[in-house]
Amino acid sequence: MSNDVMKVTFNGTGTSQGVPVIGCHCNVCQSKDKKDSRLRSSISLEYKDTSIVVDAGPDFRQQMLRTKNEKLDAILFTHEHKDHVAGLDDVRAYNFLTKKPLNIYCTDSVFKALKREYHYIFDPAFQYPGIPKIIRNSINKYTNFKINKLNIQPIEVFHYKLPVLGFRIEDFCYITDASYISKNEKKKLENLKVLVLNALRKEKHISHYNLEEALKLIKELKPKKAYLTHISHLMGKHEEVNSLLPENVEIAYDTLSITI
Repeated sequence: MSNDVMKVTFNGTGTSQGVPVIGCHCNVCQSKDKKDSRLRSSISLEYKDTSIVVDAGPDFRQQMLRTKNEKLDAILFTHEHKDHVAGLDDVRAYNFLTKKPLNIYCTDSVFKALKREYHYIFDPAFQYPGIPKIIRNSINKYTNFKINKLNIQPIEVFHYKLPVLGFRIEDFCYITDASYISKNEKKKLENLKVLVLNALRKEKHISHYNLEEALKLIKELKPKKAYLTHISHLMGKHEEVNSLLPENVEIAYDTLSITI
């Protein structure tokens, strides 16, 4: 693959419970279609010899094994909810492979949560061989940053009242766990080739775009192509819903890879 081609892989496309949901016997959770089985939301991105992951939830280890991802330069965190950060301990494998710490990029509020949840990583009193080795890089909505030659622009969205960061990388943008984006932040989303946007279900939800709201925003922003992620079992079966979407919109599924 050329260094000028960006490859994005959907490591997971499900909501916080994943699909199937424990104890649920609905037609989606019982579906035999692999596209209806969804791990927690995350992507991998490869571009210009740089490999990053956005969010490392509780399925992180399984996702990296499934996609055979043996090279990782950094993890970007969108926000501090457990379905997006619960896999941080498993970066140890990359420490062993590279013999160096792994860079993570997150806001101060996310880092506060990580220090609470993973005190043994960050508290000098608990340091011992074998724990994850991490270098924390501070980010915010105001300042673009680089990972090697990768230019990244944060976009602030709101998950009900919680600030969450989306990330624009060249003409690609990834936004998860959003129910509101301000006019100023929307300006960062102009002229996209690909937009990935959360769409939880058909019914309205307090902290996520539903299908109707996501499609309305996509129509407003006019990306050439859009993929929906962070999908609940309440959305319906993948193929049935996908067949009803506009021509430039698809529901993403686990292990889907696209090039930009």
